[in-house]
Amino acid sequence: MNQNSQPIMENELKPFWSKIFSFNWKFGLFLILIICIPRFILVLHANETANYVYIGLIMLISAIAPFVFLNKMGRKTIGIKKPTNYRWLIIAFIIGIVFSISLYFIGEAFYGSSYKNWYTYIGKSYNIPEGIDQQSKAVMFGIMAITGMTFSPIGEELFFRGIVHSSFANSVGNGKASLIDSSAFALVHISHFGLVFINQQWEFLAGPTLIWVLSMFFASILFYQCRKRSGSILGAIICHSAFNLGMIYCIFYPISGN
Repeated sequence: MNQNSQPIMENELKPFWSKIFSFNWKFGLFLILIICIPRFILVLHANETANYVYIGLIMLISAIAPFVFLNKMGRKTIGIKKPTNYRWLIIAFIIGIVFSISLYFIGEAFYGSSYKNWYTYIGKSYNIPEGIDQQSKAVMFGIMAITGMTFSPIGEELFFRGIVHSSFANSVGNGKASLIDSSAFALVHISHFGLVFINQQWEFLAGPTLIWVLSMFFASILFYQCRKRSGSILGAIICHSAFNLGMIYCIFYPISGN
């Protein structure tokens, strides 16, 4: 071996991007700014116009970001690999369901069926017809459940618990990185509930928003723990999918009536 040879430092970014960025907190902040700010605005616009087409586009962009920016090693670094603990995939699903149903009971206890209840407000975007028969409702629930368990969990987890988390982790470690990606995730969800469009006007709900943001922050921590303990981003995706399933079930049945 040549004594003058130096170890080659591998970079998680593809060659083109590695000329512009380093895979560190600055890159993570760049991703948050270019994805989360437009997303926040588009979700608010969707809540006002009931046109949710662009939300799907944002989720798609979030999902493909790791494949645009990262090389094979980088994708493995963020958890796109086989799980090392398959038992945690089952645990992740249970955690997601339990947390989302618990959040339903908290909302009901504090705010009943009013629009200050996060699930009630989010549920209005589903446009469940009044007087819908049970068979049609079950079909509609199935469609919404499949959609809710795929698009946003895959897009958001590959983005927040994947590329954003790992870029910050390279600079500040996994613990602090989890706090950062969870904070970004929680704050962007104010556009889903907190800043609400009711009776043709915008209203900010301070108390409910605080509970909602803290809940989304804690959910994010759980999603990361499921990624960590399963050894794969799949753990986070499954926990998130289960959370969405529980939320959609609560919206379709306890909230909208049996």
